[in-house]
Amino acid sequence: MDQNNKRVALVTGATGGLGTAMCKELYKDGYRVVGNYRNKAKADEWQAALKAEGYDIEMVEGDVCDFDSCARMIAEIQDRIGPVDILVNNAGITRDGRFSRMSKEDWHAVMDTNLNSVFNCTRQVIEGMIERQFGRIINISSVNGQRGQFGQTNYSAAKAGMHGFTKTLAMEVAKYGITVNTISPGYIATDMVMAVPEKVRDAIVAQIPVGRLGGTQEVAHLVSFLASDATSFITGANYSINGGQHVY
Repeated sequence: MDQNNKRVALVTGATGGLGTAMCKELYKDGYRVVGNYRNKAKADEWQAALKAEGYDIEMVEGDVCDFDSCARMIAEIQDRIGPVDILVNNAGITRDGRFSRMSKEDWHAVMDTNLNSVFNCTRQVIEGMIERQFGRIINISSVNGQRGQFGQTNYSAAKAGMHGFTKTLAMEVAKYGITVNTISPGYIATDMVMAVPEKVRDAIVAQIPVGRLGGTQEVAHLVSFLASDATSFITGANYSINGGQHVY
């Protein structure tokens, strides 16, 4: 397919473990994939590594915590590449600690990156999706937004808020051919998780009925599924992918 006729998929938090797997999967599916970045040196290294593997991923700078920066990022994508058809709100951080000791800075950093970013990015693309009568918005939440987690009041609140956003926006834009869904991964074998001490990791795996960590490609496959034309009747849903660790 001609590059100009491909649908454009934007993945925030692209250079992390999950983001990388999502970009690769969407690229294999035939989308023109764009990853956003803040650190140019890291982004250049990441882009070159993927290109060596055969993945030609576009990169655009943007601070997902800042509304105006997101506006500039989306405008650049539209001018240089094309309108965004699939938005994967994947950017996220943790700043863990007991609530009684949590700083205002740690609260707001997590809220800005994990939840306000969803508004900042989605608001920039929703009108275009309405005009074109097509869109896929996929919000990457967490099992800890569903069940809670000690030391993560900020993270759990933000991740739970993502699905509240999903449900209401899904109802508002359903008639325009736009779907809005949430994915809530459990513990996935990203570099961050694999870096924790083996004893701690073993304790985590012991709580997972399937007996292992999830794979980044498994989450990416679910993103790919929800991005497809064949899922136009699925909206406002929250897909758990946690190996049975939390069922309800």
